[in-house]
Amino acid sequence: MAETSTVNGGSTVEECQDMIRRSLRTPMVKFLKEHLEKSGCRIGDNFIKAIHCDKKVSGGYVRGHGIIVCSNYMNIQDEVNQVVIHELIHAYDDCRAANLEWSDCAHHACSEIRAGHLSGDCHYKRELLRGYLKIRGHEQECVRRRVMKSMAGNPYCSESASRDAMEAVWDVCYNDTKPFDRAP
Repeated sequence: MAETSTVNGGSTVEECQDMIRRSLRTPMVKFLKEHLEKSGCRIGDNFIKAIHCDKKVSGGYVRGHGIIVCSNYMNIQDEVNQVVIHELIHAYDDCRAANLEWSDCAHHACSEIRAGHLSGDCHYKRELLRGYLKIRGHEQECVRRRVMKSMAGNPYCSESASRDAMEAVWDVCYNDTKPFDRAP
């Protein structure tokens, strides 16, 4: 028996786990999983799991542990799909870059830039739903805003160090679309 839905309209862990299972069947998630495996990183059955989170985050990737999706902040399938795609890009970066160090602000910023740009997090319609109304330049502005938000959780990176790192790696990382031929 599933527990009742949580505050903020979020879903239960069981409901979220069902949404993760559906997410694993989407073309983008299948593509990313395939490229992770081609890069030598095995994705086990328990690699992506739903949990109840205390911090107000939608999910995360932790080297050696996999991806978590915070059920209590997930309301619909599309939100789960977005988190899974975003975090799979981090997992891909971690897999393909032998020396990626998450405590290095430039490394972290680069992966956040790529995840924000390639996952669809900053699609115009999503930004509109978040209340950001801008016709031109919205995508890069959104990626920058979301990089800074994610970097705020890194104890090794102050706000100014995060901003400097993001600016220093922006062009290279924004234009790195691997494993895609171009930004989806």
